[in-house]
Amino acid sequence: MSLVVGLMSGTSLDGIDAALLRCQADSRPQLLEALGFDMPAPLRQSLWSLCHAEGIDFAELARIETQFCRLQAQAVAALLAKSGVNATDIAAIGSHGQTIEHRPDGNFPWTCQLDNPNLLAELTGCPVVGDFRRRDLAAGGQGAPLAPAFHNALFRHDTQWRVLLNLGGFANLTLLPPHNSALPVTGFDTGPANVLLDGWHARHRGENFDSGGQWAASGRVDNNLLKRLLEDPFFDRSPPKSTGREHFHLDWLQPRLADETPADVQATLSELTVESVARALEQALTSEQRATAGLIVCGGGVHNGYLLRRLEQRLAPLELMPCEAFGWSPDWLEAGAFGWLAWRRLEGLSGNLPEVTGAAGPRILGALYHR
Repeated sequence: MSLVVGLMSGTSLDGIDAALLRCQADSRPQLLEALGFDMPAPLRQSLWSLCHAEGIDFAELARIETQFCRLQAQAVAALLAKSGVNATDIAAIGSHGQTIEHRPDGNFPWTCQLDNPNLLAELTGCPVVGDFRRRDLAAGGQGAPLAPAFHNALFRHDTQWRVLLNLGGFANLTLLPPHNSALPVTGFDTGPANVLLDGWHARHRGENFDSGGQWAASGRVDNNLLKRLLEDPFFDRSPPKSTGREHFHLDWLQPRLADETPADVQATLSELTVESVARALEQALTSEQRATAGLIVCGGGVHNGYLLRRLEQRLAPLELMPCEAFGWSPDWLEAGAFGWLAWRRLEGLSGNLPEVTGAAGPRILGALYHR
């Protein structure tokens, strides 16, 4: 039995999620404690500038990386204080880092997560496992998504199909066939989710996100705009596939706009997420499988009531199932996944699913930095 901490900072750049897990062989990972640690506005802006930089000053990169790492250490300290656990009791911290660029396709595939596991181990007094994605990339995979292996450990059912939909900056699916099936677990990114919704809302309303989807609900879906957005080749690509902010961003959106009102654009961006998820499911599952599957939704998008209502209407008869029924809050699954991947690294177990990422085979992910 091992206690591990998972750290995750997603594409929204709103903060660091920290989760404390208990992991052991032949048992589902247990969530013991979790918290969200807000990203200071200056650091958020610095990270945002790196994500869209045409050139990078290495001294500035080092400064931002150090600030980010110190914030991670503060999140770990707060989590351990909240849970009453000593740093010496932690087998490892699984640190995803902050994705700056993710370009898994082409002649020179690469991915870059801003992280400093050496400094994090020094500051926390805990072993750290970092750099999870590049081992899968080296084996010919996309390096993402990595969470489906964790979803498999948590949610797979003996006789029922289950689908997990993560609504973070980007939307991704994990398709979990029943244990009595010979079919493999699969998963892939379907397209943008909060990354465009948050960016458009911030541009026009001055706040980082559309609380409850209220602004989107005040608009009208523009089907002509939706059609133009869905013409992007990414949506028609077959899995394995992953994407990121370097593909979908407001500069991608701008030339596709005509004279729509800002609220109508927000409603249409919500519908883009809904429709791209729905089409992906229709391609991946038969109508019979969809009719009997349960849909578990997680990520920050679960707090967008308008988006969830539209998903429920569009994806029927898929039954929406709460993460809480399985002992997990939908907010902590991604952080939990990287804690679990760190445990897998310690145990010498593979962390990727080749059917998901396209890698040549199972690989042990991450590098270990001792306390």
